[in-house]
Amino acid sequence: MSFTLAQPVHSELVIKKSRFIGCVQPVADRAAALAVVASLRAEHPAAAHVCWALMAGGQSAANDDGEPGGTAGRPMLEVLRHQEIEGSLATVVRYFGGVKLGAGGLVRAYTDAIAQALLGATLVPLVRQRTLQCAVPYALEGLVRRELAAAGAVLDAVQHGDDVLFAFTLPEPDAKAFIARLDDAAQGRVVWQPA
Repeated sequence: MSFTLAQPVHSELVIKKSRFIGCVQPVADRAAALAVVASLRAEHPAAAHVCWALMAGGQSAANDDGEPGGTAGRPMLEVLRHQEIEGSLATVVRYFGGVKLGAGGLVRAYTDAIAQALLGATLVPLVRQRTLQCAVPYALEGLVRRELAAAGAVLDAVQHGDDVLFAFTLPEPDAKAFIARLDDAAQGRVVWQPA
């Protein structure tokens, strides 16, 4: 099961005089992630590096921002993968302290900055959603609305025409049972349509 974060989490480490400011936060997509990175660069103009890793489905990426290849972004991305965190951006702002850490030291530092931040994280399970559409006679509109509310479905749209057309979203694991329950309650007068 994958998770996302309820809110951003932070850490700060000092390793051999270098300061590592870590953050993991929920983001919608790559564009939002790049906006966060740009704001960090503006907020920390004296920082030596602003490294980041994004886990967002097909938009996942990692950036070492001038650190030796594979020593910052990729290790941060692996922490997110290992924790099964999706829809999240990990960033580390590094202020260089004058002592070189070597490749292994950098990998540990960037990994630790993200791992430390995640220790305080509230993880939220990601549940795949399914969108459904159905049409019912006007007499059943109230019944459908009550069933949707009871199931915790999100009502996306309602159109009134010859019938009442509902478009809604609910957790995929609940969809099959919901369809059966609504068909039973409406005595077969629900017409399911492709979403």
